[in-house]
Amino acid sequence: MTVEEDLVPEVHAEDVPQDVFRVIGRVPEGATDQEAVAHLRAAARAIRKRDIQMVRAAGLGHIGGEFSVIDILTTLYLDSLNMGPELLGDPDRDRFILSKGHAAAALYTTLAAAGFIDPEDLGTFMQPLSMLNGHPARTKIDAVEASTGPLGHGLPIAVGTALAGKIDGSARRTFVVTGDGEMQEGSNWEALMTAGNHGLANLCVIVDRNRLQQGARVADTNDLEPLPEKLVAFGMEVVELDGHDHAALREAFANVPAASGKPTAIVAHTMKGHPISFMSDNVAWHHKVPSPEQVEAALTELEQS
Repeated sequence: MTVEEDLVPEVHAEDVPQDVFRVIGRVPEGATDQEAVAHLRAAARAIRKRDIQMVRAAGLGHIGGEFSVIDILTTLYLDSLNMGPELLGDPDRDRFILSKGHAAAALYTTLAAAGFIDPEDLGTFMQPLSMLNGHPARTKIDAVEASTGPLGHGLPIAVGTALAGKIDGSARRTFVVTGDGEMQEGSNWEALMTAGNHGLANLCVIVDRNRLQQGARVADTNDLEPLPEKLVAFGMEVVELDGHDHAALREAFANVPAASGKPTAIVAHTMKGHPISFMSDNVAWHHKVPSPEQVEAALTELEQS
């Protein structure tokens, strides 16, 4: 018996979007809080639209977990990170690592929106010799800080990156996004213990808490609760928030490093497939390719969101 991950993809080249995705850019300097949130909401909507079209065309992707993390990625790259295309060679730039590397399409689309990669390259997602692999590769894209895919690797790399920043005496910060299912990996807890022990205040760990993993709910597989209390016990400054609330995300990211001197752990409560009605909180959309009708329905819902 095969699972969907093992199936040969059915490529739909005719569904590669013909319109060119545009660079959206960062929140304009001097924008009010309300203007900043409006900018981020519009960008996240555009990123979700292109994401689902890319997955349809490629015949592969992880839309559910991509849609749960897009608001986080959008806020980081278009507002909170001290990092832009012109800063890639600056050793004091902030760093970002997507540990849940299967959400690669969301990362690529966000990078295009921020001007790190050519938007036209999004049409090559998952094609032979494309730099846009199913998991992000450091050797293919300058803006990708670490190759990720095997779960439980990104957070340990981020801890090493943050420790290097502390040794350098640099003000740069390291942000990393993990999936909550991924937090079942022991390597993550070893990394958190190290971060707390070294007081890596320049580290921010964001847990995409959508409560679903491939094939099941996290609680039914290996329950993480009480997650916030566990993170506190490992020496983290813990913040819980709505992972789809751009204002809350902006505030949390602006407070890194924490005044306590501890690493920050943000438990971002999200919904897999957000905000699409037939995808939301539905485990089937961990790894599923939408039909043309489902793409159109999702695009319509996004227009109204």
